[in-house]
Amino acid sequence: MTQPDFVFLRQDKSNDVWLDIHVIPNASQTHADGLHDGALRVRLHAPPVDGKANTALIAWLAGVLKIPKSQIELMRGQTAKRKQLRVNAKAAATANWQALHG
Repeated sequence: MTQPDFVFLRQDKSNDVWLDIHVIPNASQTHADGLHDGALRVRLHAPPVDGKANTALIAWLAGVLKIPKSQIELMRGQTAKRKQLRVNAKAAATANWQALHG
């Protein structure tokens, strides 16, 4: 796997990749914006209402990494700004991880 050594990424025993993300909703546009306490800070152009920010985050991440949305799962933080997502091993192996380097 060509996963870079980013502090917000880690690989588990099954080769799934876990991401720690700090979300800032209601931004003018969606983009990565550095780090926040060891997590990737992502400004989202979506409100934190009815799961819209979570849906937007997964869609943005899938687009940036060039993998299907179905390969990304929100594991923790459904209603929090700090979120943990998992990318399955097959998609993680082909993901464009360098694109997350703001």
